[in-house]
Amino acid sequence: MIFPAGKYLTGTIYLKSNVTLHLERGAVILGSKNPFDYPLDTLGSITWKALIYAVRQENIAITGQGMIQGGGIDNALNTLNMVQRGLIEDELKYDRVREWKRPQNIYFLACKNIVIQGITLKDPASWNQTYDQCEDLLVDGITVDSKSYWNNDGIGLVDCVNVVVRNSFFDAADDAICLKSHDATKFCDNILIENCTARSSASAFKFGTVSRGGFRNVTVRNLTVYDTYRSAITFAAVDGGFVENILVDGVRSINTGNVIYLRIGDRWSKGKKPSMKNITIKNVYAEVPAAKPDAGYSYEGPIEDLPRNISPASIVGLPNYKIQNVLLENIEMVYPGGGDPFYAYRGTKAEDLESIPEMETAYPEFSQFKELPAWGFYLRHVENITLKNITFKALKADYRPAVVADKISDSRFVDVKTVEPDAGQKQQIVIYKSPNTVIQ
Repeated sequence: MIFPAGKYLTGTIYLKSNVTLHLERGAVILGSKNPFDYPLDTLGSITWKALIYAVRQENIAITGQGMIQGGGIDNALNTLNMVQRGLIEDELKYDRVREWKRPQNIYFLACKNIVIQGITLKDPASWNQTYDQCEDLLVDGITVDSKSYWNNDGIGLVDCVNVVVRNSFFDAADDAICLKSHDATKFCDNILIENCTARSSASAFKFGTVSRGGFRNVTVRNLTVYDTYRSAITFAAVDGGFVENILVDGVRSINTGNVIYLRIGDRWSKGKKPSMKNITIKNVYAEVPAAKPDAGYSYEGPIEDLPRNISPASIVGLPNYKIQNVLLENIEMVYPGGGDPFYAYRGTKAEDLESIPEMETAYPEFSQFKELPAWGFYLRHVENITLKNITFKALKADYRPAVVADKISDSRFVDVKTVEPDAGQKQQIVIYKSPNTVIQ
């Protein structure tokens, strides 16, 4: 089906097997601003609203140089108005309608052989595009402008298998590129993300937060990140799922609140044992600013409850669920420094380090521990990690050391350099209760 140049106003479209929507340059599919133009659960077992649906279909595509533009904030606020008038039921968490009662631009469930190529996706009222339990998906050369309202992720891959996302641009109010695992019996497998640019008022590339099944065999190459509020790279196994066999090779992150955050938690595990192992992150250059990196964007990240000096990159497991087999290689992180002990303080004495809470049930994000005892990297409950050819640079003096290793084991620091003005003889790598850990 070919859409020539023009504007096409519509509610929900159901895409069937062996159909391609081809949007020629200048063609715009406009999402209705009327919430009742998006039926909920029409196909059975569907809990999301969407502008374009496909459920258990094969050989489907959306291609071309045109645009899909959702109802955005107008649809979201109209839905809110319907809730306030008693015409739609919703709990109004955070004074807004829940995500699944606002339409995404695209929601595909259990589909196979999918191509999304060339198009622009803009202004969803909820998440932008979600591919849920799909197989053999190619996303190539798309542009995403997804910052018209809360929860505007760039792309969501949920329990998908055999996925390539490449040559694409994501500008999102929420996570830009996000892998999730909603089903404890399924997981994301064989995912390639390459040659993409991401900007987010949350995280740029993220596993989780929902992580009931897991994530395996994921490769990220040549990722550019800028003006991002939280982490450039964050992996979370907090709901009983696993993260394993992950390669990140080539990241340039400028003006981003955090570089790397790897976290095991125990939030919704229901007896399952979370795990994270066999992670390689290499060839990274990152600059962390002193000021809020997404200031001025619409729906920017929240102002935090402080005090907290600039947080380091962190890899944090739990005493019973340690992060295992991690290689960090050829990485340079530039920090503002300037940590002030009179503003917030966490020292490196035993009582200071032991006072850091485990926070196993908390939402995983890099600032969750508030003040941490390092300005560059904090490691806790990790087995067999190697930091090789790593440079930590602070632009101003900081009261903290560059790196703190807290209860790690069987680990190596190889050619780790620190640059900090007026550091004097300060010990820059502090190792605490970390057997078989060496500095070379």
